[in-house]
Amino acid sequence: MTVIRSSLSALLVLGTWATVGLVPSAAAASPSAAASTAEAPASASLLAAMREDLGLTKSQAEARLAAERTATAVEGKARRAAGSSYGGAWFDAGSGTLTVAVTDKRKADAVRAAGATVHLVKHSAAQLGAAKAKIDTLGAPAGVSSWHVDPKTNQVVVDVVASRQNDSAVQDFLTRARQAGPVTVEQTTSAPRTFAAGTVGGDPYYTGNVRCSIGFSVIGGFVTAGHCGQPGAAVSGWDGSAIGNFQGSTFPGNDYAWVSVGNGWWTVPVVLGWGTVSDQLVHGSAEAPVGASICRSGSTSHWHCGNVLATNETVNYAQGAVYGMTGTSVCAEPGDSGGSFISGDQAQGVTSGGWGDCTGGGQTWHQPINPILSHFGLTLQTA
Repeated sequence: MTVIRSSLSALLVLGTWATVGLVPSAAAASPSAAASTAEAPASASLLAAMREDLGLTKSQAEARLAAERTATAVEGKARRAAGSSYGGAWFDAGSGTLTVAVTDKRKADAVRAAGATVHLVKHSAAQLGAAKAKIDTLGAPAGVSSWHVDPKTNQVVVDVVASRQNDSAVQDFLTRARQAGPVTVEQTTSAPRTFAAGTVGGDPYYTGNVRCSIGFSVIGGFVTAGHCGQPGAAVSGWDGSAIGNFQGSTFPGNDYAWVSVGNGWWTVPVVLGWGTVSDQLVHGSAEAPVGASICRSGSTSHWHCGNVLATNETVNYAQGAVYGMTGTSVCAEPGDSGGSFISGDQAQGVTSGGWGDCTGGGQTWHQPINPILSHFGLTLQTA
């Protein structure tokens, strides 16, 4: 299952570094106070993490942090000394030194005077950055994992998933990437994924012992079927972590609801393709006419397509009638309720109910998205 998740550890580390050496701007610190701030020991938690993850002793971790602080200061001076010939920089943890790449050997002495080791290269950082910017516009297929400027090799490194390296789409991308500038290709074992959670259409969520599916992300939450939960009901995600609560819910009469999003989750304008198709970006909510093709994403039967059969249809459930529905020839199964109906890149509605299943076929109705947005005063999140 494709999900949007992200680790916060990198942000925590950056936040720690952001505070190193800062003093209030309204008052000048005394020389002794400034020295104390610059040499302040790292937090115990940071040192513990470095010992565990990097295999360092406490003294080694402290020495490395000191060398990195020095390298950070040197890099700024060396960059200014190199000027337009600056080709990037890198820190060597073993030697504790900073190396700065330059394209003009006449700048080497000034860069060394700033405290850095010099490495002569062909391409400047500006040239490599421009090449990467061109690659950013190419639209990479799934088999391409990432790309970045590598000052050591003086190239833009494109990482390709090893099992996908011979895909025609990957090879085409690499051909176009090489036209943008100096490129080298490396292999990785798998495609990247993030680790915190985003509300993706078609993904499951839980209310008590009930499983339903996310419809579409809106600003502040997501929309889904009203019969999945009552206002105030707590909602958890695919991994059991808390997402938020039902903020509004109507059923029968209508069959729609919206859920607030928090607790480390965020909203994204994506509908899950479940590997059948690529995950779909949502660009709007223009209603498809009768006869148009339409597809549905849900947490039980995943991705299925059909046609729009009728609009403004009244469906008479055992619990009561629901009005203004759109009938489709798309199948669905229990647990798909609330999931996304999409036509092209346009959001259509949330799965309500139907008959049959995805083995023998059937018919499904969805509650159109635009009346849901209007009723609750919500804004659809779009790409």
